[in-house]
Amino acid sequence: MGTLKTFAEMSPLLPGLGFLLLVGWLVAAATSAGTYPCSSSPVNESAVCASVKSASQEMLLEIAHGEASPCSLTFGQYACAQSAWLQDLQDDFLISLYSCLTPKPVSAMDLEYSVLFFSKYDAKKLVSALTVFSQQFSHVPLSLEWNMVFINGLWEKVLQVPDIDSPFVLSQWAHKGLQPFLLDPEAFACLHAKNVLCETFRMIVAALNGIYSDLPVEEQRNLYTGIKYYLIQDGSNQKCYSAADPGLNSTAWFKNYLGSFLEHATVGDLQLFGDEPTLQKFARDPVNMQMASNLTLLQETAVYYTLLLTSGPGFPLSSLPDRFVCYLSPSAVSDLSQDDALSLAQRISKNCPLNLTHRGLTRERVSSSLTTEELQVASSLVRKFEHFPPAILRALGQAAVGLSISDIENGISDKDLEASISALGEVRGWNAEQSSTIINKLVSSGYRILDGQSLAKLGSLVAGLNSSTLRSLSPEVILEAIKLPEFVQQMVTLPSALKTIFVEKIFSSVGHPVDLVKYIPDALASYIPKSLLVFGEEKPNIQDLNSKMWTREQAAMFFSDVIKTEPDFSRLSQSVLQGFTCAAANEMEAERFQELAKVMKKKNVKLGEDELSCLVKMVTLHGIPKDLDSYPKDLLLFLSPSDYAATGSCRQYFANIGKANLDVLHRESSQRKQLLLEALACLEIPGTRVDEENAEILGRLVCDLGGEYIRSSGGNLLKQLSQCEFFLPNQEEAIRSVISSGNTTFGPPVMWSAFTLDELSGLIPVFDHSILQKIPKNALSLWLKNFAHDSPLSREQLGTVVEELLPTRHKRADGCPPDKQITEMVLNNDLMPIYYTPEELHACLKNVSLENHLSQILTYPFSIQQLAVLKRNLDEKYSDGYPESLLPKLGPLIAFITPEDVSRWNITSADMLAVLLKNEPLDDQASAIIKRYVGLGNALNATALNAIGTKYVCLLNAAELNMIDSNSLKLASLNPSACSEVTKDILYAKAKRAFSDQHYLPAYYELIEPYLGGAPGVDLRALSKDNVNMKVSTLATLRRDSLLNLTLSEVQGLLGMNLRDLEKWQNKSPIREWVQMQKQSELDKLHVGLTGGTQEGYMNIVTPKFQSPSSASLGTVAMTLHLLPTLLISFLMMLVLS
Repeated sequence: MGTLKTFAEMSPLLPGLGFLLLVGWLVAAATSAGTYPCSSSPVNESAVCASVKSASQEMLLEIAHGEASPCSLTFGQYACAQSAWLQDLQDDFLISLYSCLTPKPVSAMDLEYSVLFFSKYDAKKLVSALTVFSQQFSHVPLSLEWNMVFINGLWEKVLQVPDIDSPFVLSQWAHKGLQPFLLDPEAFACLHAKNVLCETFRMIVAALNGIYSDLPVEEQRNLYTGIKYYLIQDGSNQKCYSAADPGLNSTAWFKNYLGSFLEHATVGDLQLFGDEPTLQKFARDPVNMQMASNLTLLQETAVYYTLLLTSGPGFPLSSLPDRFVCYLSPSAVSDLSQDDALSLAQRISKNCPLNLTHRGLTRERVSSSLTTEELQVASSLVRKFEHFPPAILRALGQAAVGLSISDIENGISDKDLEASISALGEVRGWNAEQSSTIINKLVSSGYRILDGQSLAKLGSLVAGLNSSTLRSLSPEVILEAIKLPEFVQQMVTLPSALKTIFVEKIFSSVGHPVDLVKYIPDALASYIPKSLLVFGEEKPNIQDLNSKMWTREQAAMFFSDVIKTEPDFSRLSQSVLQGFTCAAANEMEAERFQELAKVMKKKNVKLGEDELSCLVKMVTLHGIPKDLDSYPKDLLLFLSPSDYAATGSCRQYFANIGKANLDVLHRESSQRKQLLLEALACLEIPGTRVDEENAEILGRLVCDLGGEYIRSSGGNLLKQLSQCEFFLPNQEEAIRSVISSGNTTFGPPVMWSAFTLDELSGLIPVFDHSILQKIPKNALSLWLKNFAHDSPLSREQLGTVVEELLPTRHKRADGCPPDKQITEMVLNNDLMPIYYTPEELHACLKNVSLENHLSQILTYPFSIQQLAVLKRNLDEKYSDGYPESLLPKLGPLIAFITPEDVSRWNITSADMLAVLLKNEPLDDQASAIIKRYVGLGNALNATALNAIGTKYVCLLNAAELNMIDSNSLKLASLNPSACSEVTKDILYAKAKRAFSDQHYLPAYYELIEPYLGGAPGVDLRALSKDNVNMKVSTLATLRRDSLLNLTLSEVQGLLGMNLRDLEKWQNKSPIREWVQMQKQSELDKLHVGLTGGTQEGYMNIVTPKFQSPSSASLGTVAMTLHLLPTLLISFLMMLVLS
């Protein structure tokens, strides 16, 4: 246990996740083997084999020829056999041996046997055997303990191979022989135990570096962890380096001892490898610089490496590799001359695309997502100049994004601005204030958009156009501009309101849905109203449909047409296939449908619950297929392990379920609860403790495990839990308990790093103050800086983290502290919130104009108290009400707005309404905003209706609803099914008129379906003849009186393929009342399990329960009275009359 003691002594030097994982691995190995399973002491064969029963050559030959089982001999018998006899074994023998050994526990003698066994193998034959082993590795049940036993002997063998110091020989062993065993980082611990010298280790790294690019990322990471362990295992932070030792004084250390594995090194790791002066020597070494400039480093590591290069004296920026100019800090460019600033700006423009990737980051950077450092560097370069003639603006290139509003308004003349439009239009990352300021100045100085060329010339600045300017342009100008590829690229970052206008203009120009699909840029396709995707007789080109990204609702409009005309479903895009509808499927032959479903699996098409339910019915129409793995995984959510039996085991079934989109089923649904119970039974999980292997199989089902499972399982479930959408209170409490204990691979919060937080980011909203306060402040800050933008957390949740970084006791600020003056650089820093208490923020904002920076800073994670200060600042400055120009910039401040505030706003356009409602205010605030908009005489046009959307449409009163024009409704996307009866009735009548010209087309149902909650019975009867395959969820939202008046055959006609789903809804109103009105004998003929109907000889009397004016939305209530049999009634009447 000496090695473990050494690690314990080292623990203060090893902060963060890497060390904790490493200790976990080593403890696991030590615990399972009894002692640390590697040694360098020679093996005494006589002593080791004295108690081993010897095996004959004949027995080994029988095993070699497949006439006897490899398991008939023990590991000791193989190890003690004569060397010559082992050479008869086949190359696949190691696979068989490994399979024989892994079910058995490891003993201390097995370590000796391993060294002895491999020492007797001929080196060339062993490489061949290991090569076969590598090829079959995925089929062998691996064991950490036996892996360590094998590697103990293999290392000993390798280190004794002649010419092992030859790069070719070593690379052959690393690539063909040892690679599978090295994937456990513990394998490198053996090198320490065997006292392997740095020179030998350098050659091992060089050999592994040769196969680096062929390895999956996870294997690269595991190998790096092992390399890191070797380099830090003795407690020295300068392992394998000594300036005084000629054999160890090379500053090309990164190249020698990390190679390409440097891609996985964190800043914390680098600081373990050397102190800062030493790391600076390493960073500046030309060999290291050349290598690093060709690697994809972690972002924080690239920034740190650049800082090492530029922070000390004697390093001119002209010597900085092009790759690293993208990671410069503002301090590195503060002392540049104007000429040097322009030279650097040109290098940045050339080498720093916004889609620059960093290892560890999965988010594609959109054009507005410049980092704080990038904005600050750009601002620093721009500040070298007071005036900006065209030559300067062109030379600044991408760095022009650092222009302040003051620079734009005062530093650029109107003439120079117009002359520089082409250059400024190529700059990416303008914020809304910058682009709108440039455009407004340009337009006011006389710039006219007369044709497509003059519009396209604006480039990235087009986002600064206001809606009225864009609406004033002719459709022909828009159509000309979008035919220019360089302009189409700018569509991606446009505000939604502008995208909608572009769509309207393009349609006005082309006039037909087929041409609209042909010419519409990809970035605008999802903004086409559904009613403009009804094609009639003329059908669009399949390639045109495939090349666009559609919403599911859009794709449903043309899905039926597509599958009728397309012979090869594999040619259809994922986006088109997601439009699957039951009505279209019902018209297909079974064989074609099976083909379609399998293509949907290959294209990873995501469907909703209703679509999947229909898909299951069609797939299983003629029995359960035996190749269910060929169909979409989500399909399995609607089947059972027994259905899957012909395809695979229940473990396979639940492994697939764990990877499926479990959120298709409601969290509390009986179906989802049953899946979890069956999974626990299948995996034979005893009690409430789930191990890591079973957690991996359960996948998303872990999200449904109760608090008792989370507590009992320790940290085994954290990886899966971090992917869950939300938690119940008892789950949250259990997660906090597990995290607080520190008994997980992540360790106690006090030792966490930014990378730990990144791995657990999905759980951060669950952390309470007691956990957050223990996390190192620098780890929280670094996480906010480098990872928060990629996390699933909302701005509000990030604000909770910011609160933890602020002093707990806020001093009353008499004035703004001198070191906290709010400058341009501060306003460009997305970590601004962590530097100011609410009191300081209020004091420091007194003389600062926020209007030009408000949109930008409100994306920062301010706490609730800080946001209240920002609102207070605006109220003090604009005591008579906010100017119209400020309203689009309010963002999260909408949460602090009162109806009184809104009453003083000038909401003059639907675009302004859209911007305000996009912030998702509470219903009372939204209602006040809508009423103010309408009260100022504005129309509820398509833009306004889309802004109101399904979320707020129920807030409209009858007067407002009656203002809606049917043509506007035609271009809107609403679903009023959750609204009052009055709202549904009014909107249905308008929708019916809006879509009347498409009534004869199959797509009509897709258009009218959201409004059917207001449909009268006569319209529903007509639909029942059109094979619409209505969802039962839609049936449940129909007007009560309309539904209750439908006959059984009419409901059957409406539901079509979905009739079987009626059973699940039969106990929910109003379907329950409708079932009670039907004869049970008739319901039985449907064979879908409906019960509760009227028995023979009984009759139903349905009487409406009239509504009071205040309860109009409750609808009518049916009351069923069971009377005496008809014969008895007749008898009594005759008796009375006589």
